[in-house]
Amino acid sequence: MRVERELMRGAGPVAVLQLLASRPMYGYELAEAVTRSTEGVLEMGQSTLYPLLYNLEGKGLIRGRWMEADSGRRRKVYGLTKKGERHLVGQRAQWRHVVRAMASLGVLAPEEGEGM
Repeated sequence: MRVERELMRGAGPVAVLQLLASRPMYGYELAEAVTRSTEGVLEMGQSTLYPLLYNLEGKGLIRGRWMEADSGRRRKVYGLTKKGERHLVGQRAQWRHVVRAMASLGVLAPEEGEGM
């Protein structure tokens, strides 16, 4: 199940920042990692990912730098800035509050037949 566009607007940037907190990555690598880590729920195509990266870079949350891959091809590798690290800490706290609030409403209750 893919996430609707509105939810993706909030979850996508946090997912990218969280992945970049572990290590720098280039665009295609990030897209693959988001898909793999979320079992396809937050799958991002290039038309979603690259504008998101440019936006995060414009806000100073990530920094991209061109590097040459082993193949000789140049890739833009993105990493978190100090500002991005601080922003991610705040975003994690907000997401924990949202998850708790949704759980209190029963939204996160196990679905029928799950775990059987």
